[in-house]
Amino acid sequence: MDRTPTAPGQHLAAAHRRRRVVMLLFWAVVFGTAAIGNTLTTRIDAIRYHVPFETWHIVVNEFSSPLVSLALIPFLLMACDRWPLHADTWRRYLPYYVAASVLWCAGHVAGMDLLRMAAYALGGDAFDPGGLVLQFVYEYLKDVRTFFFIVALCHAVEWFGRQVVGEASLLAEPDDEAAPVEPVDRPERFLVRKLGRDFLVATADIEWAQAAGNYVNLRVRGRDYPLRSTLAALEARLDPVVFVRAHRSYVVRLAQVTSIEPLDAGEARLHMADGTVLPCSRRYREALRAVASGAEPAMAARA
Repeated sequence: MDRTPTAPGQHLAAAHRRRRVVMLLFWAVVFGTAAIGNTLTTRIDAIRYHVPFETWHIVVNEFSSPLVSLALIPFLLMACDRWPLHADTWRRYLPYYVAASVLWCAGHVAGMDLLRMAAYALGGDAFDPGGLVLQFVYEYLKDVRTFFFIVALCHAVEWFGRQVVGEASLLAEPDDEAAPVEPVDRPERFLVRKLGRDFLVATADIEWAQAAGNYVNLRVRGRDYPLRSTLAALEARLDPVVFVRAHRSYVVRLAQVTSIEPLDAGEARLHMADGTVLPCSRRYREALRAVASGAEPAMAARA
């Protein structure tokens, strides 16, 4: 029997991967066209000013830089995923990006020089990079602009992607000066922003929540809404009698669980009302069963 659970939120992960592929293709086109243009203009200048510069030298010099940059971009995109810049994180993470820009330039210069040395050696010539310190300063003044433009564009694309899907946030304050309509510790609804419009999602409609990096995907009627939070922080805000931890990556609404299927080694699979199957780890299985049977949450946590 296949024990691999259906992966909710899979379309969000797939959309994220598609955006990453598009980003790589975009920069391949940008760097490639720039290299071709620079090669042609440099060759024209060499002919115009009678500079004895071989065409293959120009090709090597102009294409080695973008090739190394393209090789470094996937690592930069992973860093953007690991340390996203938001209103509440940019002060903490910006020094990381400044340090990363120095590493980016060092890797760019080293890779570029190694490619040129190898290509020149194959052509029976020798490449002299000149003073390395001066070269690094010169390249960094250019690289730092490219580096932060890539970072900014990456975050802008991700922001727009979340707006298309719908990004949730906790609605903790009323829209007017009337008395609050919900307790802060037990939010009754979330505000979902999608393409400039606001929608209210009731907590009672959440079927489960799945950890996804720096976000938690709220599952509501077959759709996933990313919430900028950790799963532990969200779990602390939800009613423990209604929402129960089933796995390190999942909190489920008990009313949506139709059956618990035992597996080997004490683990289980949760069959949800919509047909989705979620994992239940051994650590949380007995606590979930206890809460489902009506035990107090504190007692269930000790089960």
